[in-house]
Amino acid sequence: MKREIIRTSDGSTTIHLPEWEESYHSKHGAIQEAYHVFIKNGLSLFEGKSVSVLEIGFGTGLNAFITFLESEKHKQQIDYTGVEAYPISADEVLSMNYVSELQADDFSNIFEKMHESAWEEKTMISDLFSLTKRKQFFHEIEDVNVFDLIYFDAFGFRVQPELWSLEIFQKMHKALKLGGTLVTYAARGIIKKNMQEAGFHVEKLAGPPGKREMFRATAI
Repeated sequence: MKREIIRTSDGSTTIHLPEWEESYHSKHGAIQEAYHVFIKNGLSLFEGKSVSVLEIGFGTGLNAFITFLESEKHKQQIDYTGVEAYPISADEVLSMNYVSELQADDFSNIFEKMHESAWEEKTMISDLFSLTKRKQFFHEIEDVNVFDLIYFDAFGFRVQPELWSLEIFQKMHKALKLGGTLVTYAARGIIKKNMQEAGFHVEKLAGPPGKREMFRATAI
């Protein structure tokens, strides 16, 4: 499938799949979306606490990188696991402009280290931030009571509805600790229904730029 690098509305890059008319991040602003959905409405709930994060769709590494920056800013211990079935190429990594757009030149080596680190092994990215990348399909996830927070950043329901199924959200519910949180950019009725049937309490929140709403779900 053809892949191309595009610039989103806030100046940050993403990968676009023309055949699907789908991108790894919002065309309205990759960085803005990541901060709004995953930091403001997810990670910020755990300020001052050590936190274990599971990312569904490691992709470009943007969400992991901004979470690392937050760990530095708040001196927060973060154990981060990113699941990705189809890792991006080295050339695509080099095409992402997140370091410059985030004015994080002091941490350019960190972004590179995240992508160069071995799969299936825990890597200490810093004293505060550990990263484990797992090359697997989402339906293969079998963690139980491990994570405080899930960033659910799969491709959209329109192109891959199977990633938003009851079965997948049951796995997410099992992977979270009781009271744990899942955040996603999505806000479809069928997704809410599947989350609720899996055992989540679902809130509808204001979405990132270009999107009216998003969901935050709590494991109950």
